[in-house]
Amino acid sequence: MSVATLNSTRTADTGETVTVPGLPADDRTGDGYDWMETLAGTGWAALPSWGSDGWDAGAWPLIILAVARTRDGNGELFGYGTYVEGDTSAHWFRTQAACFEAITAEVFFHWQMGQSDGPADLPATAAELPAADRKPYPGWTH
Repeated sequence: MSVATLNSTRTADTGETVTVPGLPADDRTGDGYDWMETLAGTGWAALPSWGSDGWDAGAWPLIILAVARTRDGNGELFGYGTYVEGDTSAHWFRTQAACFEAITAEVFFHWQMGQSDGPADLPATAAELPAADRKPYPGWTH
């Protein structure tokens, strides 16, 4: 089990400096499945699916999305992170809606590029997706 480290970063939607659980870096000794094991105990969890029909939110083990939620003195914070062939990055938001929009844009990119399975009738942009496809798969919780 990993131990959560705290990082200082800026929220993408409000520009605030916040202290949040750090997304574990890739240790370069395994694959994405090994990296997912490092999420245990850190506040982060792998996000397997997105949208109304539970389409892929990545392409495991090469592309993995993870999510986190925490709270500070000003309220809740919502994060999403990516693991793409060993490279990791994290993004934090003050609002869940802004985080969901960012995740939607990320998964849409991978659907559009054919890197993961998504809706067959993709619109031209992520902003044109129906509301039901701009949030987690129903029933998924973290």
